[in-house]
Amino acid sequence: MSTALINGVTISYSDTGGTGEPVVFSHGYLMDSAMFDPQVAALAPEYRVIAWDQRGFGGSRASGEFSYWDSARDVLGLLDHLGVEQAVLAGMSQGGFVSLRAALLAAERVRALVLIDSQAGQEDPALVPAYEQLEQTWLEHGPAPVQDIVASIILGPPDGPVDYAPWFARWASADREELRLAFRCLMDRDDVTDRLGEISCPTLIVHGTADAAIPVAKAAVVQAGLAGPAELVLVDGGSHAANLSHPDQVNVALLEFLRALP
Repeated sequence: MSTALINGVTISYSDTGGTGEPVVFSHGYLMDSAMFDPQVAALAPEYRVIAWDQRGFGGSRASGEFSYWDSARDVLGLLDHLGVEQAVLAGMSQGGFVSLRAALLAAERVRALVLIDSQAGQEDPALVPAYEQLEQTWLEHGPAPVQDIVASIILGPPDGPVDYAPWFARWASADREELRLAFRCLMDRDDVTDRLGEISCPTLIVHGTADAAIPVAKAAVVQAGLAGPAELVLVDGGSHAANLSHPDQVNVALLEFLRALP
């Protein structure tokens, strides 16, 4: 992984290089750029694939409070650092929140969007108390008491195709103060649903039918609200991290979409 100072923050990223069209992957909450290893491997022969760690995760630091608008400026700043004028922005869950905001900030920089198990709104108020309790337990006692619950929400059931162990190892070493900052960013985010009509670039929406965090209905809201062409691909049995639980299906949809871009 390489690092760059972007907006006063050290950002960690990988870049396959090459002359192919740039595709930038932004990960979900509690994840990092490694979650896109299956997509990097599938796309690298044809595309320049960039994957980065957002503030508070992987090799990127969070030194103070931030919002997804700040993270959107981070990904745009990373494009500047790499000399990339325009790219396809692909994001899973909170990575989709970031990618939507980047498109709202700088439409001319966004060739297309790929939104994986994401949405444009805020958390369901009915779920907020449970998420807050999980976070408080993690901050007080570490991830061990809640990691199985959290992993099942993000990665799917323990007997599913995604191995929990590598993510448990990452979570065990995570800085709790940085996690607190990232959690507040997640829970306190604004709703950009009413601004979706400002986004006109082609968009691929990929959503797992077994997503335990964001229901498919919220992906349909995004599809209906966008001004540009938007395709919704459902991944049968896909978890919240459908790109990890069902990488082959997601990669096929990604490549078909990217190859068809005008």
